[in-house]
Amino acid sequence: MKKYSFTILIEKDEDDIYIASVPAIKGCYTQAKAIDELYLRIKEVIELCLEVETDELLQNQFVGVQQMEVIV
Repeated sequence: MKKYSFTILIEKDEDDIYIASVPAIKGCYTQAKAIDELYLRIKEVIELCLEVETDELLQNQFVGVQQMEVIV
């Protein structure tokens, strides 16, 4: 078994649904109505994605998140 560590991005949409994605794994994302449910789901999705992932995984180092307001 190999141990991985991934950065997970979590957002909340206009319907108060949480969305989690893993930038290092293409197409690896899920959603849930509660954070605790989201954590269980994203862990399961990561495991499933790793089972079928054939390309090299991007092991980027997390630097930070910044929110920016833009007026157009």
